[in-house]
Amino acid sequence: MDTAVSERVPEAMNWSTENCTISRTMDILGDKWTFHVLREVFVGVRRFEDIRARAGVPRQVLTERLAALIERGLIRRHPYRLPGQRERSEYRLTQAGLDLYPVLVAMVQWADQYLPLDAGPPLEPRHRGDCGERVSVVLQCEGGHQPTPREVAFRPGPGAQRR
Repeated sequence: MDTAVSERVPEAMNWSTENCTISRTMDILGDKWTFHVLREVFVGVRRFEDIRARAGVPRQVLTERLAALIERGLIRRHPYRLPGQRERSEYRLTQAGLDLYPVLVAMVQWADQYLPLDAGPPLEPRHRGDCGERVSVVLQCEGGHQPTPREVAFRPGPGAQRR
């Protein structure tokens, strides 16, 4: 019986990860609290104290995450004032923040499949308006096909750098 293991080196080993798209994204989104803050803003919770109470984010951590999300252009401050109180800020998604919505839906979709709760999902993405159906994220190429993950390959793009 031949037990030799192939010594073929994956093509990806020829390319640098110095300017990796995933790494750059994770620099912004890669900690627990950032996505908790975004989750709250996605579902319409916009005020500091409401975000803090609902997400359980420590005050200082929330202050830091909101500042970072503003700096990175994912949310913006929007002033409001309650009668008899000082002006405060609500936090609203920018276009860059809204464009992360499919990422959040994909995370929910994945968790519902692989980390299901006995009682069912606590949150369901639904199409607003008359339809009301569940929303899901699918892979689709520019030709309109819906390939399976095994039919998708990452190839070096114009910004790729050899090692």
